[in-house]
Amino acid sequence: MVLVIIEVLIAALAYTGAAAAVWRHLSSGEAYWHVTALAAVGLVAQIGSLAHLSLQSGMLVIGLGTALSLFAWQAALLLWLFSLRESVGALGLVIYPLAGLCGLTALIVPDAHSATESLAWPLQLHILLSVLAYGLLTLGAVQAIVLALQHRQLRRRPPSGLFTRLPALQTMETLLFRLIGSGFFLLSLAIATGALFIDDLFAQHLVHKTVLSLFAWLFFAVLLYGRWRYGWRGRVAVRGALAGYALLVLAYFGSKLVLELILGEHW
Repeated sequence: MVLVIIEVLIAALAYTGAAAAVWRHLSSGEAYWHVTALAAVGLVAQIGSLAHLSLQSGMLVIGLGTALSLFAWQAALLLWLFSLRESVGALGLVIYPLAGLCGLTALIVPDAHSATESLAWPLQLHILLSVLAYGLLTLGAVQAIVLALQHRQLRRRPPSGLFTRLPALQTMETLLFRLIGSGFFLLSLAIATGALFIDDLFAQHLVHKTVLSLFAWLFFAVLLYGRWRYGWRGRVAVRGALAGYALLVLAYFGSKLVLELILGEHW
């Protein structure tokens, strides 16, 4: 347990340093490699803590705390990879501290009701697709928030502060829909593969998760269609992205919170 605490603290400190480096990069143009290096340290330390927390006595344990840490880690990993090519570095101001906070949460929130034995590969594929979808859509939600702030700032003449270093509004909107489109594709695959393992929605405690996931999928589908057919942008894009993501968070984490911490059950 001591090793896990050390790994979590290293991750939290590295992520905090990465977020501070992002701020300095946007404010004064400091070299970006500081962000890349610090975030890499955080990613390695956090996945180490996740391995020690989730693999116990030959069983896979994914409770609410480790699930939060896993999704946050995966979002941070995607951001780290994308920031090598795309103009998404500003998202590190939110994603990296969030990953560090979720890593700490994994130490606090118990995982007592989520132990499972070895999983068949189709179920592993479903879990992988779900994790990837959540990670991309988390980045999309943060991008939507940044976009909303950028819209608000651009009403001032001229823009000031960090917003002067962000990409053009059209570029930011294009990136938002790329993230949502990729996440929607993976979410569709995750829902399709997950349907294979449903025998009894009520007995498996999957009603709320399934219904909310389908509503989230529908929100993103309508948003992407509106973008393609009607050129939706601005507030409509931001609100649609955040509404869909809120439903997705409720679908998994809301259901898991009620099941594990209140009812003492699990899927």
